Amino acid sequence: MNAQTALSHRWFPFLRWFPLRGKYLWNDLIAGVTVALVLIPQSMAYAQLAGLPPVYGLYASFLPVIFATLFGSSNQLSTGPVAMTSLLTASALTTLASPGSDTYIQLAIQLALIAGIIRIAMGLLRLGLVVNLLSHPVLTGFTNAAAIIISFSQLSKWLGVPGGHTGRFLTDAWELLQQARHFNEASLLMGVFAFAIIMGFKKWLPRIPGVLVAVVLSTVISWQIGFQHEMRVPVSHFSDPEIRHLFQELQAKRDSVRVLQDRIQSENQRLKQLQKQHPDEETRILAARFEIELLQLELKESQDEVVRIEDDLHRFAFLQTDSAGSDKPYLHTIDKAHFPHKTEGRKWHYKKYNGDEVLLIAGGEIIGDIPAGLPQLRPPELSWDAMVTLIPAAFALVLIGFMEAISIAKTISARTREPIDVDQELIGQGIANVVGSFSSAYPVSGSFSRSALNYTMGARTGLSSVVTGIVVMITLLFFTPLLYYLPKAVLAAVIISAVIGLINFKPILLAWKAQRHDGISAIATFVATLLFAPHLEMGIYFGAGLTVALYLLRNMTPRVAILGRHPDGTLRDAKLHNLPTCDYIAAVRFDGSLTFVNVTYFEDSILHIISQYPKLRQVLIVCDGINQIDASGVEVIRNVVKHVSSHGIGIAFSGLKKQVLDVLQSTSAYALLGEENIFRTENQALDALFDRVKDPEFDPEKCPLRKKT
Repeated sequence: MNAQTALSHRWFPFLRWFPLRGKYLWNDLIAGVTVALVLIPQSMAYAQLAGLPPVYGLYASFLPVIFATLFGSSNQLSTGPVAMTSLLTASALTTLASPGSDTYIQLAIQLALIAGIIRIAMGLLRLGLVVNLLSHPVLTGFTNAAAIIISFSQLSKWLGVPGGHTGRFLTDAWELLQQARHFNEASLLMGVFAFAIIMGFKKWLPRIPGVLVAVVLSTVISWQIGFQHEMRVPVSHFSDPEIRHLFQELQAKRDSVRVLQDRIQSENQRLKQLQKQHPDEETRILAARFEIELLQLELKESQDEVVRIEDDLHRFAFLQTDSAGSDKPYLHTIDKAHFPHKTEGRKWHYKKYNGDEVLLIAGGEIIGDIPAGLPQLRPPELSWDAMVTLIPAAFALVLIGFMEAISIAKTISARTREPIDVDQELIGQGIANVVGSFSSAYPVSGSFSRSALNYTMGARTGLSSVVTGIVVMITLLFFTPLLYYLPKAVLAAVIISAVIGLINFKPILLAWKAQRHDGISAIATFVATLLFAPHLEMGIYFGAGLTVALYLLRNMTPRVAILGRHPDGTLRDAKLHNLPTCDYIAAVRFDGSLTFVNVTYFEDSILHIISQYPKLRQVLIVCDGINQIDASGVEVIRNVVKHVSSHGIGIAFSGLKKQVLDVLQSTSAYALLGEENIFRTENQALDALFDRVKDPEFDPEKCPLRKKT
C-alpha cells in the first residue's frame, strides 16, 4: 500500500472495502438484513429505557449505523442504541426534564452531539489510550450495578404496574416491590412468553434471531386478542373526590408550566435586547439574568410537580360499574370500590390527560402509533447552559460507550485477524453521534450482541451495516403501522434478556483474590453506582478516583526488603524466609519506581535500616525493581548518599536499568554516586563491598551474604 492510498484510507476508511467482491456481497446483504430485524425491536426497547418515545430508537438506528461503519475501522462492529448508553442517557437527563417531553428529547439529541464531538476530538488527538483510565474492576462493578438498575427499571413494564420515577434505585426498587402484588396478568404472561422465546433461541438456535421471533409472535397475538383496551372519560366520571382533585391540580400545574415557559422566553428576548442596546448597564443585565434564573427554578419545581402528580395517578386502578349510561360517576378506585353496582371486571389505569378527558387503558400496554417517515435533517437546538450541565455525563457516556465498542471490535478482530485502529474507531463513533444529532438520534455505541450476530452471519465488510441502516429506513417509511400492537412488556423482556448476562459477580471475587485494592474498587463502584442513581456517571467517577487513590497508596509504600543469602544462592527477603543478615553490610531491595509519590518513604526506610545496625559500614541498594525515576527520585538519592556518607558509611547500587541510568547520567547524581559504586549485579557489588569493610571484627568469609561456592 503506497502512502497516498494509506492516507485516503485514513480519512475515508470505507475505501478499503473496494473493489467489492461478489462472494462477499451476498454475505453482507444477509448479515445486514438479519441485524436490522434484531435492531428494530431492540432500538425501540432501548429508546424506552432512555426515556424517549420508541421512534427515536429507530432514528438512532438509521444514519448513525451507516456513518459509524463508513468512518470506523472494524468491518463487523454494529453501532446503534445499546442498553448501557441508553441508561446513561436517562441518568443524565431525568433530573433536567420530564422523560418523553420535548425538552427531554432535545437534551438527548444535544447529548449525542456533545458526545460525538468529544469522541472525534479524542480520535484526532490520538487519545484512544484514555480508555485505560477505567480499570477492569471499576468496569465490572459499574456493569453489574447498571445491569441491575436496567432490569429493575423494566420490571414495572413487564408486570404492568407503576414503577418508581424518582431515579433513585433503592427508593424505586422498594416502590416496585410494594406495587408488584397488583401485577397485570396479561403483561406478565406476555413478558414471560417473549423472554422464554428469546432465551430459548439464544441457547438452542443461536443463528435464528429470537428477538425477532418473539416480537412477531407477540405482536400478532396482541392484535388478535385485543391486548390493550382504551377508554376516554371526562374527569366528572370519577367517583373519588381525591382523584378529581388530582386532575384539577395537574391541569393547574401544566398551565403554570406553560406560563413560566412563555415568561422565560420573553425575559430572554428582553435580555438580548438589553445586552445589544445597553451593554454597559451591567446592573440591569445582572438583574435580568437573576430574574430568568428565578423563573427557571420555579419552572423546574412546576415540572417536578407535574411528574409527581402523574406518578400518583399511575398508582391507582379503577373499576367501571354498570351505571355508565347514567349521569352518576361510574369509575371507582379499587380500594374504595365497596358499592352494590356490578363491574365489568377490567382494571383500568391512567394513561393520559389532555384537560378535557382522561385516557384509561386496561389489559396490557402496547406501543401504539409510531410516526411514519424519516427524521428531519436539521441542526440540534443548542443551549449553552444545558451543554455545560451535560458535559460531565457526556464524558462518562463516551468512556463507557467507547470501551464497550472497542472491546467488541477487538474480540471480533482476534477472530477475523483484521487489524483495528482505536483512534479511527473513536472518530467513526464520534461522527455517528454527530450525524445522529442532526437526524433526531440520541447517543449510540457499539452493540456486542448485534456485532456478534453480524460476524456469525458472515459479514465481511462494513457494507452489511449500510444494509442494516437502509432496512431501518424502509421500516420508517412503510412498516411502522405493523408495530402498533407490539406490547411494551415484550420490549421490557428484550432489554432484560440483553442485560441479564452482564450480572456476573465472579470477576469481582477474582479481583478481590488477585489484589484487595482491586476488589475494593469493584465493590465500591458497584455500591456507589446504585446509591448515586440516577447520576450513574458519579459511580464511574467515584470508582475511577478510588482506583487512582488506591494505586497511589500502593506506590507510596512499596516493599522494602533487607536481603539475606538463601540456600539456593540467591538474595531474598531475610524476614520472609528467616535468613541471617550481616551487621556490617546491609543489602536492601526497593520494589517500586522511585518517583515523587514514594521518595520520602524510600529515604525514611534507608535511614531506619541504618539506625538498626550500629556496626554498619556499607549499604547496597538492589535496584532491579526500580523501573522509573523522576526529578524527586534523583534528589532523594543525592540526599541519601550525602546523609549515609556523613556517618562514615559507604553506599553502592546494583541492577540499575538503562532508563534509570540515563536520568542519573543526565544530572549530577551519577557523578555524586561515583562510577565505582555502580554495579551490574548484586553479587559483583557484594564482592567489592567485602573488601571495603575495614573492621578487624569483620570476616568476609563468614559473612552471611557470602555466596557459597
